[in-house]
Amino acid sequence: MNSAAPALTPTTRTLAWCLHLLVLGLLALAAGRAVADDRPHAGWVIATAATCGLVYAAGPTLPRVSRSRRAAALWLATVGACWLVLLALSPDAVWVAFPLYFLQLHLLPGRAALAAVAATVAAAIAGFAAHQHSFSPAMAIGPALGAAVAVAVVRGYQALYRESEHRRRLIEELTVTRADLAAAQHTAGVLAERDRLAREIHDTLAQGLTSVQLLLRAAERALPHTPENAARYVDQARQAAVDNLAEARRFVAALTPPTLEGTTLAAALERLCSTTSARHRITARFHLTGDPAPLATAYEVALLRIAQSALANTVQHAEATTAEVTLSYLGDHVALDVVDDGCGFDPAVLPALDPEAGGFGLAAMRARTRDLGGTLTIEPVPGHGTALAVQLPLTPLSDTEPEARP
Repeated sequence: MNSAAPALTPTTRTLAWCLHLLVLGLLALAAGRAVADDRPHAGWVIATAATCGLVYAAGPTLPRVSRSRRAAALWLATVGACWLVLLALSPDAVWVAFPLYFLQLHLLPGRAALAAVAATVAAAIAGFAAHQHSFSPAMAIGPALGAAVAVAVVRGYQALYRESEHRRRLIEELTVTRADLAAAQHTAGVLAERDRLAREIHDTLAQGLTSVQLLLRAAERALPHTPENAARYVDQARQAAVDNLAEARRFVAALTPPTLEGTTLAAALERLCSTTSARHRITARFHLTGDPAPLATAYEVALLRIAQSALANTVQHAEATTAEVTLSYLGDHVALDVVDDGCGFDPAVLPALDPEAGGFGLAAMRARTRDLGGTLTIEPVPGHGTALAVQLPLTPLSDTEPEARP
């Protein structure tokens, strides 16, 4: 009924109404028995009981009583004063002490509530003994036992309420934590998918468009002196555009790369070397060592994309004349080596990532290798070429197949 009291629930509202009815019923009982027994001062008993009932009934309807502990204590003191007057007039008022215990324990703070209950017990015992003109221990048992029950019930309810509130807060925290976790997982998924898309676009469409651009530049340089060479370059550019269109369509549909459909990884790498040699001024050769073992699609896609990116870097930046691509099956792992005889580079002065100039290839290779638990080693020697080596541990197909589709 005040700001410090627990919030009312349907159950506590029902208990509160039962308490109200009990108080009013006991007051009516005291007034009725005074009339039925034709006791002296029956009129005063009725008037006092009615006054006490009106004061009690007014409390829950007063806004200040429900909001202020001081106002609630003042109202409770007024009810107690009316009860003491009624107790002086009628011994039946002793029964009203029982619901008063609950009011005091509910509205007053800890020690003050216990002190008020003790005073009410003493007043009930003294009032009843005065009406009986004698005192015996049995007279103290009823009020004391009622007070003990009230204290136990209220304290038990408060303990249950605190436990319920603690559980409610835990559930709220759990709900918030689960929402935060879901949001974090969603964000991580979005970032992972964004990273995957960036790698796929770089290793397919971007490299393909770069190849088309280089072929068209070669065709432009061949004109007008060698139109037959220009036509060949244009035809190769057209074929590169067709291949990349197929890559884009399969990429959108999240299917296996066309170069891996209906063939093996070794055959796809050999075709990649042949296509690179035909389209650019470089001789790319493929070598296979060891006994080929079945690989999860995720492994095949990663190794093919790394080889595509490495050869694209060689064509664009290395000024190489030859490139050797070797796929090795070495028992518990598979390795891919790409070695060229170009100008190499200084790893300490790598270009920064730039949407216009590129620079995403090495980062994409490292990310692909890391995702599959492998290692990537790059050994550039300025003026003498570059060697790139990838090693992936061979694991059962079931361990990597869920991630197979790019």
